[in-house]
Amino acid sequence: MSRPSTVPVPLADPDGPLRIGTGAPGLPDGLLDQLAASGAAVDTDSLERAEWSRDWWPLGLRWAATGQVPARAAAVVRPFSTQQVSAVLAACNRAGVPVTPAAGRSGVCGGSVPTAGGVVLDLCGLAGIREVDDTSLVLRVGAGTFGHELEAALRADHGVTLGHWPQSVELSTVGGWLACRSAGQYSTRYGKIEDMVLGLEAVLADGTVIHTGGRAPRSAAGPDLTQLLVGSEGTLAVITEASLRIHPVPPAESRSAWSFDDFGAGLEACRLIMRRGATPAVLRLYDPAESQRSFELSGRCVLIVLDEGDPRLVDAVMDVVEEVCRTGGARPEDPALVQRWLGHRNDVSALGALVSRGFVVDTVEMAGRWAVLDGLYRRVTDRLKAIDGTMAATAHQSHAYSDGACLYFTFAARPAEDAAPSWGDDYYRRSWEAVMEEVVAAGAAVSHHHGIGLLRAGALRASLGDAYPVLASLKTALDPKGILNPGKLGLVSAFAPEPAWP
Repeated sequence: MSRPSTVPVPLADPDGPLRIGTGAPGLPDGLLDQLAASGAAVDTDSLERAEWSRDWWPLGLRWAATGQVPARAAAVVRPFSTQQVSAVLAACNRAGVPVTPAAGRSGVCGGSVPTAGGVVLDLCGLAGIREVDDTSLVLRVGAGTFGHELEAALRADHGVTLGHWPQSVELSTVGGWLACRSAGQYSTRYGKIEDMVLGLEAVLADGTVIHTGGRAPRSAAGPDLTQLLVGSEGTLAVITEASLRIHPVPPAESRSAWSFDDFGAGLEACRLIMRRGATPAVLRLYDPAESQRSFELSGRCVLIVLDEGDPRLVDAVMDVVEEVCRTGGARPEDPALVQRWLGHRNDVSALGALVSRGFVVDTVEMAGRWAVLDGLYRRVTDRLKAIDGTMAATAHQSHAYSDGACLYFTFAARPAEDAAPSWGDDYYRRSWEAVMEEVVAAGAAVSHHHGIGLLRAGALRASLGDAYPVLASLKTALDPKGILNPGKLGLVSAFAPEPAWP
């Protein structure tokens, strides 16, 4: 049974023209019967195929609103066990049919779009906690488990937390987090998902089931094969289960809020806090436009801070925060600003509402060293503001580390009434190209936690440079027929001989 769609903009026409996909050619004779024989549910309903062939990519949402479909799979297959995933992949590999893994489909880079048709593999049926080792603080969980359901069960039944709170926590799954190297809003305390993962169960393109890591807290037993699969977005294998680090539910929490004269001063304070070894769970800095929009504070750059854990450790962290902020000329603000953020931090309704009203809008997250962040912030926002039609170009710092941080840019525009039909797509492409050019030129990471998908494929090639062929070689070795999620990460195969977008 299919879960309700999480995608916010309804399909105006499920049978509408395709924008980037190659269509859904008929599957080889007998393949549907083989897939059904695995025990997985097989759905060929037209609406289901169209719905499960998209995600939260803002450009895809614009297409949906105008009666267009990014791509269309030939079938949606829903396994309920690793063995069924294995049987489905083995059958598709023998038949040479592409397979696109999917679950919550909260990704915003087109990673779940089946550009070559074929099968969409709905992994939501692989849900549930398998084991909680409270002594070792290790969790085993199915890849199809949704974030809010996992966290509720961990707290209620075991008194522990994963500490992973992406904004999409109610829309995304464990497997999706791992596929894209997700970050939660408390990552400065708990780390990103790649810091939490200890081991994986995964299925290769030919149906082979493998297990990586998870047996010990540290290992020198060869290369880390777990991290090889984390971030591969379903192009190298399909993740079916994960072993993750967990933590006792924190007994104490503390909050504070500050404001700075300019964004650069706020970034410097964040850098010094991290340099001192203080790691508050939340350390978020907003530029003047976002401070006004989110906190109604004019002409200032708001920094909100929250930490949780052992009371003595929390007090020490917050003491460092206060000392650094006061020394850096910050003004203390009402800690209620933190609650204001907490009250809407998981609200994702704005994107669908803006797209439905005709706006072209997106967010671009990246990560860079402290040494480049202030200049990069200014160059990127200046580039965006210079593009004809831009109504907003803003940013905040959302995840901090000792060596650098994530900047989260937002741009928005609205076509004039007499604009050409292609104006929105053209504006979107120009905006993304401008940001990626600046990020690559600064030697920064083109993505911090949203992944690559279709959207950043060209930028990934430029970012990895002479290491990119190594990734391509891994793809060929693990998936010789190229059936796994064709077209993503810019990887070339028989199903994706050239980039699908732009």
